[in-house]
Amino acid sequence: MIRVPGDQVNEAESERYVLRDAIEDDVNLMLSWRNQDINRQVSKTSHVITPEEHGRWWSAVRADPTRQVLTYLRDGVPSGVVTFFDLRLDGPRTGSWGFYLDGDGLAERGETLPAWLEVMREAVDHAFDVLALERLDGEVLAHNTVVRQMNRRFRFVEGPGRQETHDGREITVIPISLERASRRVR
Repeated sequence: MIRVPGDQVNEAESERYVLRDAIEDDVNLMLSWRNQDINRQVSKTSHVITPEEHGRWWSAVRADPTRQVLTYLRDGVPSGVVTFFDLRLDGPRTGSWGFYLDGDGLAERGETLPAWLEVMREAVDHAFDVLALERLDGEVLAHNTVVRQMNRRFRFVEGPGRQETHDGREITVIPISLERASRRVR
C-alpha cells in the first residue's frame, strides 16, 4: 500500500499487501506471470512473450516518463504487476492502467480473489491519491466478463467496444474509465 501524508492506515493491514516500484529483480517474474495462460487469454497480446521482447519493453518503460510499473506484493511475496501508461500530468491529469497477477501462484495459495480485490483497490488509490489523476482509463476484452463485472463494482464506466486484430485473432476491446468524483472511497 503506498501511503500519502495524512492517511490513516491499519498497520497490520498495510503489511499484508503493498505496491512498490518494480525493480530489475522483478523482470523475470513479470515475464513468467505475463506468459501464464490465464493472463494471455484476456490480453491483446496472446502469444508467448520472449525474453528479448520483454527486455525491450522493460528498457522502454524505464526510459518513458509517461509510464510507471509497480510490483504488487502480498504478504511480502511478489504477486502481480500494475502498469500506468499514457500519463498526462500537465493540464487535465489522466492516465491509463492495466494489471496482471501471478494467477498460478495465487491459485495454489487460495488467494486469487482477495489479491484481485486488493490490487485493484491499491491501483485505483495510487492513480487518484499518488498520481493525482482526474480520470483513469483502461481497456478490457469483451469476453472477459468477470473483469468487466469487477470493473463495474469499482465504478468504471464502459464505452462502446471496437473490433481489433491481435496475434491473428479478432477481439472486441471495450474502453473503460473512472472519474475521480465517481470513485468509491474506502
